[in-house]
Amino acid sequence: MHPRRHARVKPSGLVSRQAKIITDPRAPVIPCTLIDYSPGGACVDLGGQVNIPDRFELLHVNTKKRCRIA
Repeated sequence: MHPRRHARVKPSGLVSRQAKIITDPRAPVIPCTLIDYSPGGACVDLGGQVNIPDRFELLHVNTKKRCRIA
């Protein structure tokens, strides 16, 4: 197992844990819960089995990040 470059942080306080996955501008968004995050990655809970592509955008509060499944 490779060590992480950045420590992950659990959202705390008044930070929203709700996020959305955008797979395509024309496709409906997929709601998810943000478990933890770091500058190098994030862990999300999709609440069940959902197929998402290898690359997508994660929308959390007002920040949109390009992501890939690792």
